[in-house]
Amino acid sequence: MKAYRRGDENLAFLLRYENVAWYEAGVVRILDRRIYPLKTEFVACHSYQEVAQAIADMVTQSAGPYYAAAMGMALAAWQCRDAADPLGFLTQAAYTLSHARPTTAVRMETVTQGCLRAAEQALAAGRPLDQAIFDYSLAMLEARYRRIAQTAVHLVDFFPKKGLIMTQCFAETIVGAMLREADERGYDIALICPETRPYLQGARLTASVACDQGHEVTVITDNMPGFALGQKDISLFTCAADAITMDGHVVNKVGTFQIAMLAHYYHVPCYVTGAPDRQLPAIDSVTIENRDPEQVLHFMGQRTAMPGVKGWYPAFDITPPEFITAVVTDQGPFSPLRLAEYFDRRDGDDGFLV
Repeated sequence: MKAYRRGDENLAFLLRYENVAWYEAGVVRILDRRIYPLKTEFVACHSYQEVAQAIADMVTQSAGPYYAAAMGMALAAWQCRDAADPLGFLTQAAYTLSHARPTTAVRMETVTQGCLRAAEQALAAGRPLDQAIFDYSLAMLEARYRRIAQTAVHLVDFFPKKGLIMTQCFAETIVGAMLREADERGYDIALICPETRPYLQGARLTASVACDQGHEVTVITDNMPGFALGQKDISLFTCAADAITMDGHVVNKVGTFQIAMLAHYYHVPCYVTGAPDRQLPAIDSVTIENRDPEQVLHFMGQRTAMPGVKGWYPAFDITPPEFITAVVTDQGPFSPLRLAEYFDRRDGDDGFLV
């Protein structure tokens, strides 16, 4: 009999379940991605409100907030273990956690609503609510990692056997999964990562995952992708997405649009990974988060601009479908203009499409 393989097997430290967000005995521990890999420290949250604040403060990023929200719901169940109306308490927790950041609220609600359903079933069966939500959250996590592993299979079908891949920001699980899949096929893949200011997710997170998994990785500054695409033999550009609207627009970390446009100019294919959002019919249904402008006026805790200088920090930008070669999903690649076909092909729904 084949041994059970956990979804995070052979992935980097940063992608192991316990190192993303983890609930145990009234505490949620979240790896602080704002300082990793310079420091490996965990933020301990003792209430769901603290988990929501950690998400808002970008203690965890990319897909990390979804795991944190699920574990935060288990923590909320612990908080209300003696409450007269635990479901009312959990409903409020679900709203607070899912709306910690506005652009991803729709996807986050998928997570928290699933946790609420698990709580309702546990309440009817007389089971401890926190354990029931934790079990449900872990099952969702496993389902997502399995789906991402299948997405990686379809994505790596576009990889050369030896090549240089450009990424953007930190695409979380798919970075590790695509490199693991490439290794299993015997491919020789290197990455080139824009740094992703102001939190440096590309330099600190994507590059760390690639390095941790034994791949050559080169970091460039955020104003170098155009020159790199013209000078380096880059096989393709790939990124994940914080939202994919049904009309084919991709919302991802600010800077994605310009890389996709430059890739188009240099005839480098652009593959976006993730599932389309059925709740987002068109791009005008997306709210772009604007973060504290002071964050772009500082670097590693040091102010870089004269007092009185203004900043602007939209956290995401919008890539139109004409710059996207394909959206690669667990069901295979789709044209960004034919995303409804994904749901026609998909067999079942485990409620965790993020």
